[in-house]
Amino acid sequence: MTADGADVQDGDGQAEADSRTEPKQSPEIEVPAARERARAIPEAAVARLAVYLRALSGLADQNVSTVSSDELAVAAGVNSAKLRKDLSYIGSYGTRGVGYEVSVLIGQIERTLGLTRKHSVAVVGIGNLGHALANYGGFPSRGFPVSALFDLDPDLIGVPVGGIPVSHIDDIVKVCTEREVTIGVIATPAQGAQEVCDRLVAGGVTCILNFAPVVLQVPENVEVRKVDLAVEMQILSFHVARRQQEAAAEADQSAVDGADIGPPGSGGQVPGDVESADRMVERL
Repeated sequence: MTADGADVQDGDGQAEADSRTEPKQSPEIEVPAARERARAIPEAAVARLAVYLRALSGLADQNVSTVSSDELAVAAGVNSAKLRKDLSYIGSYGTRGVGYEVSVLIGQIERTLGLTRKHSVAVVGIGNLGHALANYGGFPSRGFPVSALFDLDPDLIGVPVGGIPVSHIDDIVKVCTEREVTIGVIATPAQGAQEVCDRLVAGGVTCILNFAPVVLQVPENVEVRKVDLAVEMQILSFHVARRQQEAAAEADQSAVDGADIGPPGSGGQVPGDVESADRMVERL
C-alpha cells in the first residue's frame, strides 16, 4: 500500500515525529514503558487494538510493509482520527510521508495486549458451543491454543475433540495446574458455572471467558469477560427498533409538512366565509 504522509498524526492532531530522527530503544526499555502505558488505555480502545492487530496481520500476510493511518482505519472499520488516538496510547510513532511500519506496529500491539507471553486455554462444557470453541482454528493461530477440555457427561470422557481428549470436571484443578492453563472458557449451564469457575481459579487460571448467563464471583486477581449472545441480540434488536422509529417519525413529519391546511375537500384553502381575526376585531 502507498503511504499518506499528511495523515500521520497523533490523537491530538499533532504531526508524528519522524522515526528516522529518533534513537531506537532497546526492548528492555520499551517493554516496561509499554506496560505503564497499558494501564491508562480505555477498555474500548483495547478492543479496537485487537481489531487493528487483525487488520495488520492480514496486511503482513500480503507482504505489505507500511500502511497509512487512513488505510489502516479503513481496514479496521474506524475513522482515522480515532485510530491515531488509540495508537497514541501505546506510544506508536509513524514516519512522515511513509506511515506505520506494519511489523513494528504488530509488535507494539502484541506487547500491549500481552500476546508475547505464553497462553493455554481450557474449555469447560463440551456441548454444541464447547465443541465449536474446541475446534475453532482461530485460537491457536492467534496465540491461544486449547490444551484442555472438561465435561460431566461420562460418554464424552476420553473422547478427543479437536484432537484433545475430554477430561472430567473433577480433574480441572489437577489438569489446569499440570498444563499451565491461563485462560478458562466456561460454556456450561448457569447452575454449574460458579463451581466450575472456582475450580479453574484453584487450578491457577487467572482469566475467564464466561458464556454462562450468570455473574461469577472471583478474586481480585482474576479477570472475567462475560459473553451473552442473547444480550447481544437484544442490543441489535434495540438498534433496529430505533431506526424504524426514526424512519416512522420522519415519514410522519413529511406527511405533516405536505398536508392541506383547510378542511377536507377544501383543497387546502380557507373558506371565504371564515372572517379573519383582524376583521372580527374591527367589527367589535
